[in-house]
Amino acid sequence: MKTTKGKVYLVGAGPGDPGLITVKGRECIEFSDVVIYDYLASSALLKYTPKNAEVIYVGKKGGDHTLSQDGINALIVEKAKNGLTVTRLKGGDPFIFGRGGEEAEELIKAGIPFEIVPGVTSAIAAPAYAGIPLTHRKFTSTVAFVTGHENPEKKESSIDWESLAKGIGTIVFLMGVKNLPHITRQLIEGGKPSDTPVALVRWGTTPGQATVTGTLDTIVERVKAASLTSPSIIIVGDVVKLREKMKWFENRPLMGKRIVVTRAREQASDLVNRLSEFGAECLECPTIKVVPPDDLKPLDAAIENLSSFDWLVFTSVNGVNFFFERLFEKNRDSRDLNMRTACIGPVTAKKLFDFGINTDILPESYRAESVVDAFKAEDIKGKKILLPRAGEARPVLPVELRKMGAQVDEVTAYRTNEVHENADVLLQRLEERTIDLVTFTSSSTVKNFKALIPPEKFDHLMKGVTVASIGPITTDTARDLGFDVRISAKSFTIPGLCEAILKYYQEK
Repeated sequence: MKTTKGKVYLVGAGPGDPGLITVKGRECIEFSDVVIYDYLASSALLKYTPKNAEVIYVGKKGGDHTLSQDGINALIVEKAKNGLTVTRLKGGDPFIFGRGGEEAEELIKAGIPFEIVPGVTSAIAAPAYAGIPLTHRKFTSTVAFVTGHENPEKKESSIDWESLAKGIGTIVFLMGVKNLPHITRQLIEGGKPSDTPVALVRWGTTPGQATVTGTLDTIVERVKAASLTSPSIIIVGDVVKLREKMKWFENRPLMGKRIVVTRAREQASDLVNRLSEFGAECLECPTIKVVPPDDLKPLDAAIENLSSFDWLVFTSVNGVNFFFERLFEKNRDSRDLNMRTACIGPVTAKKLFDFGINTDILPESYRAESVVDAFKAEDIKGKKILLPRAGEARPVLPVELRKMGAQVDEVTAYRTNEVHENADVLLQRLEERTIDLVTFTSSSTVKNFKALIPPEKFDHLMKGVTVASIGPITTDTARDLGFDVRISAKSFTIPGLCEAILKYYQEK
């Protein structure tokens, strides 16, 4: 995909849900030197950009233009002439009211090679997510896409309103919220019955999706009462009636909830994916980064003397990952682990099994005290136990195992560093009261999150924000630091945390 001459990919980013990007569209982002994206392209797609790529925002919305269309055209041409691979990331589909044709014409003039990568247009996706099929054998076989915002420099409309009103079963208007009174009036005057169903879908396919329905003679007032604004699409036709039984996206239990995920970015995807699947809008604000220890000598020494240990105990997935990473770096593998094993929690046990080892002890509860209880059934007096874990972990496990007569070699396999990624966005969202819930998955996430908030603003910014914790240890830490924890998972896992959040909102 790379070229020495420079090339441009006009890529449709889809309607808002980042999962609706095409495979080829994602590949274009991954191989770009420059990504130029607009207001309606999901910023979540930027995670696919190469580390050294230049990312430029050229958003345009409601008269507020970061860069004019002529300026955007010139920018694309300039970057490509410098021999760079450019991805122009446009919301929806570039050739459906996306001005992609105009950008292509400029590239042709400049002699720059280009490709068009179609995207899922909001004209199709937003109705689908609202439960409105644009065609249906019982209702209509015709559909039209119409701009709701014609070029203001045109002296007269190029839309044949009478033909549209009488000849098309389903009409989809894009960018037409401001002109809604004009659109409804023209359709009625053109012969469309005034009781024809109408729906407006705002921010379709995103957690902020909202839908208002009515008829041609009632929709203007209903939209005004709901304070619905752009970006919205308008669907006119009898198929809108199907929404009542087909709506699915807006029925999800966490729809519209705005949730902060404080987990390390490398581990956040599972929690983000689960919450998003339930309809939540997730703001990733990692407060920790998991890294190797400053001094690897103690871990290396333990690996060199593996044959001397009787037990290997893991208290987290991170512990497993970092231990085996170092084990492999020392040119050793799972065959060297001729010892018994114990794990806290099924997720840690599963990660261990990924390396070909089935744990011998898996306590009922996912905390250190339960591991101690499980060892009471074992004779560990005089036995050597290797405990690779976080450098700042709670002391209860090695202390209690030593009381039982074991020799415990506690080594640091990893440590957690404080990070401030997205901190400015977080504070702004808290100030704007656009955060509903904050999740904590460890005591370190609590401590570092608290450090992000100015002490004098803590009570003000956290007022009305629900706090969810993965388990009792994290809950205790949060409460000690002044957080009002309303949700504490019974099962101390990511699925358990999500289940507790769902239960809380369902009961509420």
